[in-house]
Amino acid sequence: MYSSSKLRVFSGSSNEPLARKIAEQLGLPLGKIKLSRFKSGEVYVHYEETIRNCDVFLIQSYSHPINDYFVELLVMIDAAKRASARTINVVLPYYGYARQERKAAPREPISAKMVADVLTTVGATRVITIDLHAPAIQGFFNIPVDHLTALDLISDHLKSLNLPNPVVVSPDAGRASTAEKLANQLNAPFAIMIKKRPAHNESVITHVIGEVEGCTPIIIEDLIDTGTTIVNVVESLKERGAEDVYVCATHPLFSANAIQKLDHPFIREVVVTDSILLPEEHPDRFKVLSVAPMLAEAIRIIMEGGSISTLFKNAGV
Repeated sequence: MYSSSKLRVFSGSSNEPLARKIAEQLGLPLGKIKLSRFKSGEVYVHYEETIRNCDVFLIQSYSHPINDYFVELLVMIDAAKRASARTINVVLPYYGYARQERKAAPREPISAKMVADVLTTVGATRVITIDLHAPAIQGFFNIPVDHLTALDLISDHLKSLNLPNPVVVSPDAGRASTAEKLANQLNAPFAIMIKKRPAHNESVITHVIGEVEGCTPIIIEDLIDTGTTIVNVVESLKERGAEDVYVCATHPLFSANAIQKLDHPFIREVVVTDSILLPEEHPDRFKVLSVAPMLAEAIRIIMEGGSISTLFKNAGV
């Protein structure tokens, strides 16, 4: 149990169950805060306990509706700064806008950098996040960023299943490094899907590099949005003689009817974390792993001193 009287944990509106789990892991009550909206839609925040000279941790994920939760977090940071908090540590299990981390075409924004600038300008002193879509986003900040990963959590679950002939599949070349790490942890081979994107949230599989016939594929992603790409990958793997598929991702965005798409006869299990709050009613094939113990331990390390890398089997993470 963490006994510091100067540590406060507060939840935004996006994922209060996760914030409660983190506070419980720390042996602390969740901080009292009032979050409401004016009739015009503007955000109102009031901390209902003193936070002067305290180390404040604000838990908020950029899930749908992302822009509402983004502005709410900014107002929470500003209120904490004006209440004389000693440090304002933003815990963003899912960092939204991370897919816009570079200019892929002329006259596009780099929104991931814009979000970093706004968080810093409004008063955040540290950011803690999990499995960024592009790890280089850490460099967009001029404040400390603790970049955690759920890979160990996912690999431990997969090991417990004793899957026959597993093969880790990267849905595209960009996830190849993550797929290789997971394959090494599972002592399994890995394969890469080559795809082209005719439009946002659309993809067409053109090639598969690696052997999948007769194997149990494990697809690894950082996030699942509409589920269209995942279903295309699953069906492509089955066409090539693979067994039923395990789908793993840290962040279950699940936009539109993604949950219905992923309740697919060729998918044995969908493994995700609670970085984003899922609806209580979801199919049995969905397995939700909690990142609360990892985030709570990261907070302990930040408060007491030590190395965040001790949280991971691969200290190079």
